[in-house]
Amino acid sequence: MFQNIQLIAIIAVIASIIVLVIGRQGSPIGAFRGLAKTIVAPALLVFIALFCVQQVPAGHVKVATLFGKVQDNVYAEGLHFPVNPLYAWNEYDVRQKTLKFDKMGVPSQDQLISHFDVSLQYRLMGSRAPEVKKNTGTANDVVQIHVVPYFRSLIREQGKTVANAEEFYSESVQNRMQVEMMQALTNKLEPIGIEMQGILIRNVKLPPFIATAVEDKKRREQEAEKQKAELKRFTTEQEQKIATANAEFEAAKLEEQKIRLLADAEAYKIEKINKAAQQSPAYIQLKQIEAWNGILPKYVGGENMPILDLRANN
Repeated sequence: MFQNIQLIAIIAVIASIIVLVIGRQGSPIGAFRGLAKTIVAPALLVFIALFCVQQVPAGHVKVATLFGKVQDNVYAEGLHFPVNPLYAWNEYDVRQKTLKFDKMGVPSQDQLISHFDVSLQYRLMGSRAPEVKKNTGTANDVVQIHVVPYFRSLIREQGKTVANAEEFYSESVQNRMQVEMMQALTNKLEPIGIEMQGILIRNVKLPPFIATAVEDKKRREQEAEKQKAELKRFTTEQEQKIATANAEFEAAKLEEQKIRLLADAEAYKIEKINKAAQQSPAYIQLKQIEAWNGILPKYVGGENMPILDLRANN
């Protein structure tokens, strides 16, 4: 917005000066001399005032130079007034950015080359912007001159700490590499004005024959795990069956004991009843009746002395 107002002020001042210099009475341009006299002074003041104002967008800082000399002040986002109208301005974006490296070749100790996609998250430190301007130039210059070459060398050195290429698939190895590279980049880049905020390793691609061997190994491990799970399931089922059989067996034993106890109780009851009945006169008489075969006894002899014949009657 301020650039547009400055442009309008410049045009107004130039137009007014032209009218005052070349305009004559009676000429078409001369008719505007009075208006030009009225406009030129305020327009000139506005022009000078606007060049003493500097606006910095959100997420940016500006660094001023005066005749090529970098000023030490950092101008943060917002409106700044007054500033030297002779300053030249350099703007730096201090928001977070991501630098991507696709298919980087990384050797391991076994001399095999694996390929990574890596993303670096960083931002320019606004407080160091004057140093960046003095020592390197633009923010892009810092990235291309310092970040890219150093990171390419660093990741190759990190790869040489890994014994076998297939270890690059390991999450613990990737995490270790990210932590160590983050620390190294921080130590290297912070003094020149770059703040590291994260490293992400993605899409690890091993040499084809190693990748095939790793996939086969994973498949075998998955099959073994599947068999273990199946064996565990079968064992659990058998244990459940055994537990059920044991429970049924115990239930049968309890039922058998119950029946035996009931039978013993019943026998004991009958025994007691029998003993009590055997001691009763009525019971003895009943047994005698039950023993009689239905044949009346025979008597022999005279009238005075009957003799009972107890021999069986054929």
